[in-house]
Amino acid sequence: MGYHDSGYLVPMSPNLEKTRASINQDLKFDPLSSTYEADNDLKRAQIARTFISDTMTVPTTEMYAYGVHGTLGDAVYYEPSTIALEAHVAKITGKEDGLFMPTGTMSNQIGLRTHLTQPPYTIVCDHRAHIYTYELSGVAFHSGAQLIPVPPQNGHHLTVDDVSRSVVQGSDVHFAPTQVISLENTLNGTIFPQYDIVPISEFARSLGIKMHLDGARLWHVAAETGMSLKELCDPFDSVSLCFSKGLGAPVGSILLGTKEYITKARRVRKLFGGGMRQTGILAASVAYALTHHFPLLPRVHILARKLEKGLQDIGVTILSGAETCMVFYDATSIGTTYDEIAEKGLQLPSPLFLGGSRLVVHIQTTEAVIDDFLELVAGIAKERKKAGFVKAEMNGVGQYRDVYVHRHWSISKSK
Repeated sequence: MGYHDSGYLVPMSPNLEKTRASINQDLKFDPLSSTYEADNDLKRAQIARTFISDTMTVPTTEMYAYGVHGTLGDAVYYEPSTIALEAHVAKITGKEDGLFMPTGTMSNQIGLRTHLTQPPYTIVCDHRAHIYTYELSGVAFHSGAQLIPVPPQNGHHLTVDDVSRSVVQGSDVHFAPTQVISLENTLNGTIFPQYDIVPISEFARSLGIKMHLDGARLWHVAAETGMSLKELCDPFDSVSLCFSKGLGAPVGSILLGTKEYITKARRVRKLFGGGMRQTGILAASVAYALTHHFPLLPRVHILARKLEKGLQDIGVTILSGAETCMVFYDATSIGTTYDEIAEKGLQLPSPLFLGGSRLVVHIQTTEAVIDDFLELVAGIAKERKKAGFVKAEMNGVGQYRDVYVHRHWSISKSK
């Protein structure tokens, strides 16, 4: 025992300097190998050959060099680069304010939670929506809300007729009223046309229902259609955009809305554990992505269409075509499996990294990689045909399998 400088009796080691030195030694850690630069170059080469997701893109050396110049500041209190980014994205989307988030899931969950004030309540969404299929029942856990998943009658996107039949209104105490309609654009890489979003928004506002947009890949919609982000976001009360998907930033999403809404969301972000510290380097990386990576998206769409056409020429059934950056295909239509394709992709001299039916093209995908994948699939199709495989037909077209089912793919054998 000994007395600390404060005067309080605290346990102190009799050999304080020696134990401090021991602790210092225990804490030392260097995760960098002597070949870290070569290792990172190899990772970039592997990502260029990865079709699993655009979330797997990695920062370029140029982005790294720019990002380190971001300002120093605590984002819970005041971080200049982050505040500037929030204001900039709010301006280009026509919203009053924005709030930087670590992930798109958090941005969606906080966005919905901020709208939901007094249960019971329901949220209407597409049955394939990310908030329904991939966010761990987050709206139930965080907000106590029930989702109403709606299949689009046209098989592509929801319409005002779909939504109006699903919204809960009225005074019947057996049913929780709908307080939010959440739409997603893109959804599975497909574009939700604005001519059907606007009527849904008008319907919602006539009933006092809030509109939320999961616009994780909205950048692709703007690049493909030429519509401004403001026009795409105008029908919504809140918008979530992702920076680490199509744009290739290392981390981050943003929630957008009115100043009053974002003020409330800021408190909820802190509640959810999303208050961050030195985010300047992340904000600067996002700024680089907005400036230099958004212009790359039209090329991504061209490559995706090349991928789709190449698969069709081989005889592969397309489940969902290349409207932006994704193609869904049916491996059984050429007598093989996704696992076989993935395994053979890994055996190539320069391996391909594949999951299931979803093929995602991103800003680091090269045209040569598209060619390598098509050559791989063509070889497998040729082998199966030689072995006597005949493609089954249904109603004159290749057998169709629900894209939603095929999104639940396993990549365990390609890790």
